[in-house]
Amino acid sequence: MKKKSIKTEIDVNNNKVGIMRVRDIDYISLTDLARYADSEEPRLPIRDWMRSKEVISYLGLWESINNKNFKGGEFATFKNEAGSNKFKMSPQKWIKETAAIGIISKSGRYDGGTFAHPDIAFEFASWLSPEFKLYLITEFERLKKNEAYQEKIEWHANRILAKTNYIIHTDAIKNYIVPILTEK
Repeated sequence: MKKKSIKTEIDVNNNKVGIMRVRDIDYISLTDLARYADSEEPRLPIRDWMRSKEVISYLGLWESINNKNFKGGEFATFKNEAGSNKFKMSPQKWIKETAAIGIISKSGRYDGGTFAHPDIAFEFASWLSPEFKLYLITEFERLKKNEAYQEKIEWHANRILAKTNYIIHTDAIKNYIVPILTEK
């Protein structure tokens, strides 16, 4: 089954950050967030962040709470190895080995990148810079408020349209159908 995604962008302290919606859940671009630290090689800050024992523990806890198919055995191995000099972790490896759902990583020049659930993206942003994290949260909340307002406007417009259609239909019945039925 193909995942349906819709992309939008927010501006976080003069940095464009992509948001991808997958099955009604917003995923924030870790790749775009990482450009705050390294605009040339954004994959490097993500990999550096994922080497930490605390990060692996956090990701494992998040997955165990939110993912019924999470592979805890593989996670335990990563948790034991995390923090050592030889430990290397990438989003693709994490997803493949643990069946993770909190991070999505796609290869490709124009449609690729690494995206994460907001809980995870906020943690990554905090690792980059607490100030940057606060800007991210503010802009993400603004986006969600705008979406809620837009949905309210759409609902109201649909309601008015339905009311107008009802009036048109009932008037048409009164003017054309009822006279024909009553003539006989």
